[in-house]
Formats: sequence, C-alpha cells, structure tokens
Amino acid sequence: GVAGVVLPEKDEKVIGIRKGDAIALPFGAVTWWYNKEDTELIVLFLGDTSKGHKAGSFTDFYLTGTNGIFTGFSSEFVSRAWDVDETTVKALVGSQSGKGIVKLDGSIKLPEPKKEDRDRLVYNCEEAPLDVDIKNGGRVVVLNTKNLPLVAEIGLGADLVKLDGGAMCSPGFSCDSALQVTYIVSGSGRVQVVGVDGKRVLETTVKAGQLFIVPRFFVVSKICDPDGMSWFSIITTPDPVFTHLAGRTSVWKALSPAVLEASFKVSSEVEKKFRGTRTSDEIFFPPSK
Repeated sequence: GVAGVVLPEKDEKVIGIRKGDAIALPFGAVTWWYNKEDTELIVLFLGDTSKGHKAGSFTDFYLTGTNGIFTGFSSEFVSRAWDVDETTVKALVGSQSGKGIVKLDGSIKLPEPKKEDRDRLVYNCEEAPLDVDIKNGGRVVVLNTKNLPLVAEIGLGADLVKLDGGAMCSPGFSCDSALQVTYIVSGSGRVQVVGVDGKRVLETTVKAGQLFIVPRFFVVSKICDPDGMSWFSIITTPDPVFTHLAGRTSVWKALSPAVLEASFKVSSEVEKKFRGTRTSDEIFFPPSK
C-alpha cells in the first residue's frame, strides 16, 4: 500500500509500504493510509497509550470525516479560519461521509510514493541484516536507534523473531527494565513467564493474531510447535538489551563454580554438568534429535 506521513513542521512524505515494514511515528505525526491493490492490507499499530485522551487506549484524532474537526466548528469559524465562503464551507463539511475509512472511486489519483521518502522513517524487518542467525534455531532482527534513529524520539525499540519448528527461545529478561508487548505474527507455541518472586505468572499456548505482555524484569521463554512461530515485539526502550539465562552467553557461565555450588547447594559434579551444557548454542535451541 501507500502511507502519507507529515511530521510536525515537516513536508509530506509519501511512502510505499510492504510486508515487514516497521514505521516510526512520533507524537504529532499526521498520517493517511491507502490500499491501492486488490489484496488485503493489514497495519498493526503498537505504541504508548499512557498519555492518550483515555490512558490505556489509542486516541483517534481525525482531521476529516464525519467525526473530523470540521464537523465541530461552526460555519463562521471555518469560514474565518480558512478564508472561504459559505458555499465552500457547506461543501467541505457536508461532503464527508466516511468515518475513519473511505472507499475511493476511480477518479481520484493519490500521490505516488517516493523511494527517498522511506529514509529515516521505515525499516523493513523482513529484508534487514540478521542480528542473530542460528541454524535450526531461529533468527532475530532488532529495531533500534542505529538502523532507525527516529525511535529515540519515540522511546520504543522492537524486534522481529522467527523460531524454527520445535525450537526453544532461551529464558531471558530485559536488563534495562523495559516492558515487552509481543504480537504473534504466525505459527504457534507455548509461552511461560516467571515473575520476580520466582512464581510462574503465565503459561499458555499462543497463536497468530494473539498478543501478550511481559512486565519489567519478568523472565520469558517460548517453545514453538513443529510448524515454527514468529513474533514482533515492541520494547519500552529505543535500544533494547536482554540478559539470557541459558546458552553460551548465559550469566551462569560467568559466575565462579564455587558460587554456583553454594547458591544451588549442589555438589561440584552437578555444577560441572550444569555449566558444561549449552556451550555452543546462543539464545535459540534447536529441538532434540
């Protein structure tokens, strides 16, 4: 499809959008969205609603349409503000029939997208270089201030994760106290979330179209079904940092053996077995053969 974006005090950007695009929209941005094809276009909006008109809900603020600002002002105010006559005011207000979504007829030709308008606004997570790529395990693309600087202004980062069939994602948590909102894009699998008091707060099966939240410092892990699973998460920091508790980069590997023996209250033999596993696997673990 096509998206039009006007950032505060900037010119309109007309962007060609395709599957996998992540678009950064700061507060105050004005947008329009157009599906010029016969196929379905789905746009998922994720963001911080704490400052919304009603906290916790997105605030839809329309400039046009039956619930747009023109319908609220009197004809005198519209006439004075935009310096138009009464007949033009009636046309502007009375011709608007849609509420949010309108069907265009063939006579209207909207602006064509410009390739250069994608710069600094869009990052395609399907085509981007992989930040993590583990054979038979999974792949990750992280969206942060390095590849999309505008997220610094928004205060949110994101990642797209694709887990191969039967693979597991290491238990991990955001070590910079960020919340995670995870939307399942495709496939299905099992999810467990453990809270800071060591109690399991979520155990469920998730599938495409579902969404769940991981609170600050809570540890999450996933095991996908044989068909695999992919998810897109927004994270409440523009440069997400995660600590994983299993695998080659696990924090356990950095701790002294004596510390592990004492804290787990186990023998050195058990500690060696525990430390000696997952010496090559990173954050994704392929299914057992």
